[in-house]
Amino acid sequence: MTDVGAIATLVHLVDDNDAFRESTAWLLQTAGFEVREYASGPQFLAEVVDAAATASSTSGAPAECLVSDIRMPEMSGLHLQAELRRRDNALPLVFVTAHGDVPLAVEAMRNGAAHFLEKPFSDDALIEAIRTALAKPVGAAVALAKLTPREKQVLDLVVASKPNKIIADILGISIKTVELHRANMMAKLGVRSVPDLMKVALGHG
Repeated sequence: MTDVGAIATLVHLVDDNDAFRESTAWLLQTAGFEVREYASGPQFLAEVVDAAATASSTSGAPAECLVSDIRMPEMSGLHLQAELRRRDNALPLVFVTAHGDVPLAVEAMRNGAAHFLEKPFSDDALIEAIRTALAKPVGAAVALAKLTPREKQVLDLVVASKPNKIIADILGISIKTVELHRANMMAKLGVRSVPDLMKVALGHG
């Protein structure tokens, strides 16, 4: 069924796996998105970002979103993300990977990714991630940017399921100081529980 709200949306799909790229492109086209495929980060940069830099802007252009794999041989998704940031390109970004882990997800989110999905994911999960990225592309990144360096360290350890005592030992601070940083961190992120904190840290909040 075509998603009427997605008809004007252009999705750039970057993945070195031909079969995955083709099947995902078909899925998104079926959902009503326009899709352009790229086998690598450098190809995407050359055909989209570099080309846009030399072209005049066009009014009425469709909303755009980038869906990229993280682990690719020529240029990783994180390196692609860093290059987009270097060029001041704020294209909403959804990462997908078959080798996801929490630290990698948190790093991607801190650097501005809107969502992080681990393969295999459901069709609905990807479509919803794109919708959310377009509606609020940098919400979680903005919230995470409010944290102090120490609060970010505490966040990493909380997300890694470390208890306060272990966090205190690792950081060389008291348990009460951990509790204070943790309370301030959660207040800044607007969450009240660890599950909600995980959602924000992984870009689903």
